[in-house]
Amino acid sequence: MIEGLRRVGAEVTECHEQLWHGIQDRVQVASGGWLRPRFIVRVVRTYWKLLRAYCKIGDYDVMVLGYPGQLDVCLARVLTWLRHKPLVLDVFMSLYLIASERGLPDRHPITGRLIYWFEKLACHLPDLLIQDTAEYVQWLQRVYGLPPDRFRLVPTGADDRVFQPVKVEGRDDGCFRVLYYGTFIPNHGVEYIVEAARILRDDPTICFELIGEGPTKARAMSLAEEHGLSNVTFTDWVDKRELPRKAAEADVLLGVFGTTPQSMMTVQNKIYEGLAMARPVITGDAPTVRNAFKHGEHVYLCERASGKSLSEAILLLRNDSELCQNLACQSYALFSSQYAPELLVAQLKQYLENLDDFSTEK
Repeated sequence: MIEGLRRVGAEVTECHEQLWHGIQDRVQVASGGWLRPRFIVRVVRTYWKLLRAYCKIGDYDVMVLGYPGQLDVCLARVLTWLRHKPLVLDVFMSLYLIASERGLPDRHPITGRLIYWFEKLACHLPDLLIQDTAEYVQWLQRVYGLPPDRFRLVPTGADDRVFQPVKVEGRDDGCFRVLYYGTFIPNHGVEYIVEAARILRDDPTICFELIGEGPTKARAMSLAEEHGLSNVTFTDWVDKRELPRKAAEADVLLGVFGTTPQSMMTVQNKIYEGLAMARPVITGDAPTVRNAFKHGEHVYLCERASGKSLSEAILLLRNDSELCQNLACQSYALFSSQYAPELLVAQLKQYLENLDDFSTEK
C-alpha cells in the first residue's frame, strides 16, 4: 500500500518503531508474556521512541495505521484528535479471530477477552476502516457491531517489486514441482497438502516442497514421517527475494485449503503473489476466491479440506501443460490489469482524500 500510494503521487511519511521480533514473539506475548516486566519495559521504550519520531514529522493530512495497528489505535486516536486529523485503520486481519483459531482463548481466557474488547474499541475509534473482502467486513460488523459505512474495500494484492516473473534455466529432471510457502497456520490446511502427497507417493514425477515455519509445521512433518513420504521436502524460511526464484522453478504453487473462518473470508497474499510471479496456482474453493478470480482461467480451484481433491488437481495440471501455461499467462495479465499496487491504491487514495473535510467538521 505504501508503494502504491507513492506511485499515484501521494507523499507518505513512515513513522514506525519496532516492537515485535517476529510472529512467534507476538504469539508468546499473547499467551501471557504481556505480563512480564521485561515486555512492559520494551513497550514503554518503544512507544517513547515512537512519540519522539512523531513529534518530528510535522503536518500531515491523514494518519493510516497498518496491520497490526489495532494495538496502536488508542494512542493514534489521541494524537490525531490533538491535530484535528482523520484516522484510518487497515484492519487486514482480526487479532481476536487469529487468536481463537489458535485456541488461545481456551488456554488463556482472560487474555482472549482482553484481545476481543481491545480490538472492538480499536475498530470503533478510527474514522475509516480498510478491509480486503466483503465477507470479512460482514464478520467484523456482526462480531463488533460496526456500521457498514465505516468500511472501504481494498484488495490485498502483492508487492510487485519483490514478486515478479523470473526466468530460470530449463530443467530436464522430469520432476513436476509443487511448492507451498507460508506460516503453517490452521487456515492454510497444510495437512491436506501432506495428504495429497501421500496419495501421489507412487508417482515419482511429482515432488513437493513446503517452505516456512509455524504452529502446524511439526504436525505436518510428523504426518510425512509417519507415512514415509520421500516426495515431500520441508525447508525453513528463505529470503523474501529468493521466493520468486523458488516459484519460477516450481510448476505449480499452492494456496490455502483450510476451512477456518479466517481462511474462508480472505484471499491470501500467496495467491496474489503467485499471480504476480506468473505461476499456476491451485487453491481451495471459496466465495471470496471466486469473486476475485475465474476457476480454470486465473487459478485452479479444488475442494477444501480434501487431500484427494488437491491430488486430482495436481495430476490434472501435471498432465495438461497447456492449461498450466494458460493459467500462468492469464493470471499475470489479471494481476497487471487489476491488482498491481498503483491500481489498488488509486481507489484508496480517493478514500483518503474524501476525509479532507474531517478537520473542518471537528
